[in-house]
Order: sequence, then C-alpha cells, then structure tokens
Amino acid sequence: MRALVVRGVGERPRVEEVVLPAPGPDEVRVAVRAAGVCHSDLSMVNGTLAAPYPLVLGHEAAGVAVEVGADVTRVRPGDHVVLNWAPPCRRCWFCGHGEPWLCERGGAPAAARGATAAGEPLHVTLGLGALAQEVVVPQAAVIPVPAELPFEAAALLGCAVLTGVGAVRRTARVAAGESVVVIGLGGVGLAVVGAARAAGADPVLAVDVSPAKAELALAAGATEFLLSGDSLSRAVRERTGGRGADHAVECVGRGGTIRAAWRAARRGGTVTVVGMGAKDDVVPLGALEIFHSARTLLASVYGSSDPDRDVPELARSVLDGSLDLAPLITDRTGLDGATAALDRMARGEGARTVVVP
Repeated sequence: MRALVVRGVGERPRVEEVVLPAPGPDEVRVAVRAAGVCHSDLSMVNGTLAAPYPLVLGHEAAGVAVEVGADVTRVRPGDHVVLNWAPPCRRCWFCGHGEPWLCERGGAPAAARGATAAGEPLHVTLGLGALAQEVVVPQAAVIPVPAELPFEAAALLGCAVLTGVGAVRRTARVAAGESVVVIGLGGVGLAVVGAARAAGADPVLAVDVSPAKAELALAAGATEFLLSGDSLSRAVRERTGGRGADHAVECVGRGGTIRAAWRAARRGGTVTVVGMGAKDDVVPLGALEIFHSARTLLASVYGSSDPDRDVPELARSVLDGSLDLAPLITDRTGLDGATAALDRMARGEGARTVVVP
C-alpha cells in the first residue's frame, strides 16, 4: 500500500510503497478514508519530536474497519471508525483516577510496525501512521461512529476537534459570559474559537500573525480578530474592561506565545497551553509576577478528554448541526499532495488540510 514516509529529520516526506502486517488477535485493519494534516506531523519532520525513521506520518483519521482479529469485540468489518492516537490502558494510576489523557502507556511518539518495500523496519506516528491507505492498530485505538457522519468531519474529531473543544470544555471550563483570547489559528485554534463561542463566551478574541486568518476566525465564531504583536496585551485589555481576558488559550507551542497568553489574561485569570513545543523553549516568568497576577497556568493534553466518551458525543453534535467543522477545513488533497500541505502548515497558511488516500 502507499503511505507518506519521512526518512530523517529535515528530510522531505514522500509517498512510498510499504507493507503492513496482518492484524493480530486484538488488532483491526482500517481502510483510511480521510486524514487531517496536523502540526504534530510537522514536528516529526523538523525534529521537535524525536522519532525513529523511516516513519509513516499521520495520526488524525477516520475510515472503515475491513479486517478484525479473533479477539476483537469493539468493531466489526464495515463499521465506520475514528482513530485514537492515545488509547488509554484503563489500568494505570492515571486511568484509575479519571485522567486517561495522561495514561502512562499511551501516546508514544512512534511504534514499530511493518516494513518498507525494501524490507527496512518501519515505524508509524503515534501508533497509527494514518497518512496512508490503510493502518493496522489495536482495537482500543478505534472508536465506532455513525455511518452517516462524513469522513472528513470524523477525521478531525480524532485530534484537532477533540483537543480544541476539550481545552475549552474540560481543561479551562469556560463559562457563558467569560472573555476568551485564542492565540494561534490552525485547526486546533479554530476549534477552540468555535467551542468558546458555543459555550457562550463573549468576547472571543482570535489572534494570529497572519492577517489571512481573520476570515477563518470570524467564520469559526470569533467576535474579533487581532494581529499578534507587542501591543497584544493592551489590545485585549481595551476589549475586556481594562482587565485582560478571563481565559487565554495558547495553540502554538512556543515560549513567546505562551508568554503573550500569560500577559493577555487578567489577574486571577486562566492560561491554558494547548500547543506542544520544544523541550528547550523556556517561558520566563518572574516569581513576584506569578504571585501578584494570581493567574492559573494549565496544560491541556489531548483536550483533557476521554476519547471513548467524547468522540461519540462530538459526532452527535456534528450530526445535529450544533458543531460546525466547515471553517476548519481549508484544503483537500490526495496522498501525493500531503507534503505540500505540510509546507503550507509550516508557512502558517490555512487551517486543516484533509487528505483522501
């Protein structure tokens, strides 16, 4: 089958023929029908996340179960599924204490699976490698969804939407009437914007370095678009009674933008970091500033969500029209166009590209 493979840090991904193993007793083969191009895939290419190579990219996808192992009870052939890149084990301390998004056995950057056409050992991103025609995954990594749910929308539920909506609903717990500023308007950031507006937040201020994101932000539900810059905190205060935002949500994963989110939040406000950054990118915060501001700094891992519970809930919201994902999808392409989609993401263009393998 064909898959998008990267062979080293900084190398250009290309479509190659690869070989996947047959499903084991507890595994499912899924024909991928739609896959989103996520910033974490770019992090695998540029070295922000350390991974073994050669590596099949992709972890945000939906498709159809085509073959199941003898012990699989979760799905049957023909079922439509969303892929889960961090299936919780349900046995560790974190899972037992209601925090499956922190499962100590989930979310490894890559897993060994299959081989290249030349017989080299192959790895797959976050246990999935979903920018491919097919994947073979543990049954815990597939979540059944209604067949009437469009594959493009279903794919986004597996990462961007689950992360963005979860950051608002489950991590920050945004309430009606509270003010929210969202920094970084990729697929996840736009999902945060939409979820904040749906929660009744007002104003919802969307921030990006690119003026081209203004239209996307307003379509997603922002009340106003602001350009990122040195005057951002002042602009936010001017629109929030001179205080700053009740919630500042950072969706970039850089020290500078985390610091900007910190400064944009009011005293006693909440700063939620959704973006995943480099381990050596430090955020400077003075001890007196931390005390005086009384702000709360949170991290939202996978939207603080339980995918088995939340993906079906989000699917129902898409089907009943209360969750509109159209503003998140700005490009569509085949597998051969996935590398160009990563290039657009690196330049900060558009939101989500959906790949149809």
